[in-house]
Amino acid sequence: MMHNSQPVYRRILLKLSGEALMGEGDYGIDPAVILRIAGEIHELLEAGLEIGLVIGGGNIFRGAGLAQGGMDRVTGDHMGMLATVINSLAMQDALEKLGSKCRVMSALQINQVCEDYIRRRAVRHLEKGRVVIFAAGTGNPFFTTDSAASLRAIEMGVDIMLKATKVDGVYDSDPVKNPAAKRYQRIAYDDAINQKLAVMDATALVLCRDQGMPLRVFNLNRPGNLVKVAMGQDVGTLVE
Repeated sequence: MMHNSQPVYRRILLKLSGEALMGEGDYGIDPAVILRIAGEIHELLEAGLEIGLVIGGGNIFRGAGLAQGGMDRVTGDHMGMLATVINSLAMQDALEKLGSKCRVMSALQINQVCEDYIRRRAVRHLEKGRVVIFAAGTGNPFFTTDSAASLRAIEMGVDIMLKATKVDGVYDSDPVKNPAAKRYQRIAYDDAINQKLAVMDATALVLCRDQGMPLRVFNLNRPGNLVKVAMGQDVGTLVE
C-alpha cells in the first residue's frame, strides 16, 4: 500500500509482456494474476497518476515463432497483434471490476470491440483519468510490442516508460543461466545497445534513446513493485 506517499511522475507508460498474465500456467490468462496487476494500476490511478498500458501477446501467440515454422511473417504478426487485443480486453475488464475507468485503443481498426487509436483522443482519455490500453502493437508487421510501447510513450509525452519483466532489472548476462550475473542499477542506452543486453529490441531502445525517454526495468512478480517504482523508489534498473 502507498502509506500516503505521492507519485513522483505525472504520466507513465507501463509495458507488460503477455507472459506476465499467465501466472504459473504455460498458456493464456490467469484471472488471479491479471486482477493483482490491475489492483496495483488502480491504486496508482487513485493517487492521481495518468497511466498508459501496452501488453504483449506472447501468452497466446507469437508471430515470429510461427514464421520460423514456415508461416508468412506478416500473417503471423497480424495474428500476434490480435492476441494483444485479447489481453487488452481482459485487462480492461479487470480494471473496470475494480472501479477504474479504462479505454482500449487499437492500432488495427476493430471498432466494434474497442476504439481506433487516435493520438489526441488518447491524450484526452489520460487527462480525464482513464487508463488507456494501447492494443495491436504499432499496427505494422515486423515491429515488436516493445517498439509499440516506446512509440506510444513518446507520443503520449510520458515522464517514464516502465517495463515489467520476470527478473528484477537488467543484467550483464542471463541470470537464469548464470548465477554470477551482475545487475545494473543504472545503464546508458548506448551501453545496453552495444552490449546487446536483453532489455528490449534494438528498434525500441534506439527510439527511446533518440527521444530522451527514460526506461525503468523491474520485476512485476513481486507484489507492490509497480507502486514502489511510481513512488520513485530505486527498484530494478534505470536506462537513460
